[in-house]
Amino acid sequence: MKTIYIVRHAKADGQPFHASLTLDGEEQAQNLVSFLEKYPIEAIYSSPYKRALQTIQPFSERKELPIHEDDRLGERILSGKDLPDWKDKLRESFEDFSLAFPGGESNEEAMERAASVIEDIVNSEEDHIVVVSHGNLTTLLLRCFDEKFGFDELLALTNPDVYLVRTDGGRFERIWES
Repeated sequence: MKTIYIVRHAKADGQPFHASLTLDGEEQAQNLVSFLEKYPIEAIYSSPYKRALQTIQPFSERKELPIHEDDRLGERILSGKDLPDWKDKLRESFEDFSLAFPGGESNEEAMERAASVIEDIVNSEEDHIVVVSHGNLTTLLLRCFDEKFGFDELLALTNPDVYLVRTDGGRFERIWES
């Protein structure tokens, strides 16, 4: 049985690829070290976005585990342009998984990426794996195990957040204590 610790990144300055953690986010990343240390983690996979890497870097250094960057864990792009009503558009994309806005990716496409990451992890030799991503993609990773996980659950995620997933039967639970 595999145990996957799905981590949403700590608080960041914004959404761009190179957005850094805020001062609060840096403190949260340090708190994540002591939180994750109680688990027998053997491998770390992360989105290549700066905020995701900065979230898990302190833990990686403490445990002397390399971070495997995986583009498939990058955040879903809702649209290639600013959407003033982005939250409404995001909700619509959860009501219609095939909906893609100009320059964006549908939830269906992003879900395929998420599922391929989970499949690779299930087939890896390590049994306890941390996966670091972003709000929308974290939601889709968890949806691989429970199709009811959607828009409302995405809005309820915190920065950071941690879910423990057991692949035998797909059971998961929120374990982060903010």
